[in-house]
Amino acid sequence: MATYASLVDVDDRDVQNAQELSSIWGEIRTEFEEHEAEVIDSYAILGEHDFLVLFDAGDRESAFKSALTLRRHGLSSQTMEIVDTDDFAHLVDEI
Repeated sequence: MATYASLVDVDDRDVQNAQELSSIWGEIRTEFEEHEAEVIDSYAILGEHDFLVLFDAGDRESAFKSALTLRRHGLSSQTMEIVDTDDFAHLVDEI
């Protein structure tokens, strides 16, 4: 299973208030599970983006569907596959 990170931005036109945003996270978690993905963690962040969502997905198709789920809920995101630094170190050692 691969791990992905999504940098998420709230589209003010689609999300009206903090309470609505809070209810969306539960729906997102459920929909991720329907796409064979699991939200590991989510964080509100300061800076260029509003949230960071970390999730595991069984394959790239599941990751794409999960990223599209965020968009469907009025959240724009940049999603990328991430690799644990220990795993990365092993890859570098093999070269």
